[in-house]
Amino acid sequence: SGKEDKFINSISRPGLNMLLLNAAEKLPNISLIFNQSCESLNFLNTTAIFKDVNSKKENTYKADLIFGTDGAGSVVRNNMYANKSLRLSYSIDWLSHSYKELTIPATENGKFQDEHKALHIWPRGENMLISLPNLDGSFTVTLFLAHQTGKDNFEKLTTAEKVNEYFEREFPDAKALMPNLTQEFFENPTAYLGTIKCYPWNVMGKTLILGDAAHAIVPFYGQGMNASLEDVVVLDKFIEKYEGDWETTFAEFQKERKIDADAIADLAIDNFHEMKEHTANPLFQEKRKLEVAFEDHFPKKYNSKYSLVTFNADIPYSEAMKRGRAQDQAILNLLDDGKLRSTMSLEEKLTLVQNETKIILHHATVEKNL
Repeated sequence: SGKEDKFINSISRPGLNMLLLNAAEKLPNISLIFNQSCESLNFLNTTAIFKDVNSKKENTYKADLIFGTDGAGSVVRNNMYANKSLRLSYSIDWLSHSYKELTIPATENGKFQDEHKALHIWPRGENMLISLPNLDGSFTVTLFLAHQTGKDNFEKLTTAEKVNEYFEREFPDAKALMPNLTQEFFENPTAYLGTIKCYPWNVMGKTLILGDAAHAIVPFYGQGMNASLEDVVVLDKFIEKYEGDWETTFAEFQKERKIDADAIADLAIDNFHEMKEHTANPLFQEKRKLEVAFEDHFPKKYNSKYSLVTFNADIPYSEAMKRGRAQDQAILNLLDDGKLRSTMSLEEKLTLVQNETKIILHHATVEKNL
C-alpha cells in the first residue's frame, strides 16, 4: 500500500492447515478422517461415497448437510454439474499464462539478499517475475509466462541454456541472486491459472459449495484464501438470521455472496494485466504517486482501489471494485487531459478527483438503469 501500517502477509498454506486442524481436533463434535477421497454424491439423500487411498475400500457417509470446500477441482461441484436437473451454470476461463515457483535463497548467515519489506515486480509487458519474502531470509520467486504464445513462453524454454539466456536478457538482476535457477526451473512444476465461476452454489438446502469450489480465482490480488474464509463469515450471518431454515440460509447466502465472488475474480484479472504491463507505464506511475500522497495526507477522505479491497473488510468486493475502478478512471482521465496541474495544491487535486469520480459513478448508475 505504500504505508508502514498497511501491509499484507503471505503465510504458509500447509502451516495454516495445521493450525486449523489442531483447532478442529480440540472440538468434541468433530471427527477427522484422513486418506479418503470423495468419489460421488447423492444429493437427494445427502450421502457421499469416499474411497480409502490405501485399501481402495469404498465407504458411504450419510449427513444432514454437505459442505463442499474441496477446492478448484471440487468433486462436489462436478457432481452438481453432471446432474443436469440441477441446471448448474459453470465456466472455467484459463489464462494464456502459466507460472513456476523459483527461489532467491538467504545469504549464508540467513539474511535477505534484497529489500524484504516489499513485493518485488519485474514487469515485462506480456510476462513478469515477482518475489515475496519468507521468514527464513529467502524469497519465493514466481515467473508468470505465456504457456505457448508470444516470443517467450514455457514451451520454448526446454534447455538450461535457453533458460539462462532468457533470464539474463529479461531479469539479469534477479538471475544474479538465483544460483539454483536452472535446477529449480526443470524440477518444479509449471502450473496453470484459471477463474472458475458457477451458480447456483446449493442443492435443495442440503448441499452447499464454498471457497474455491464455488469461485476459484487467479492469485494476483492476494485475496483467494481471504475470499474463501470470508464466505464462512457471511454464511454464519445467515445461519444466525434464519435459525435452522437451511434452504433459505443457503439461498440468501449464495445470492449475496455470488456478486462479491465475481467481483474479486474480475479484480484479480485486472491486477494481472496491471502488474505485468502498467506498472512500467509513466502515466500509471504518476497515478500511483498521486494516490500514495492522497492516502498519506487525507487517509479519511481517500482510499485507492487496492486499499478499498485489501484494508477495508467492511466494504464488499463488489462495492470496492465499483468505487476503485471509477477512481482509477478519474485520475487517469485528469492526468491524460493535463487537468491535475503542478501549480495546484494536493487538496485541490483530491477535490477534482472526487468530483470526477462522482460523475463517472453517476453515469455508470444511469447506464445500468436504462
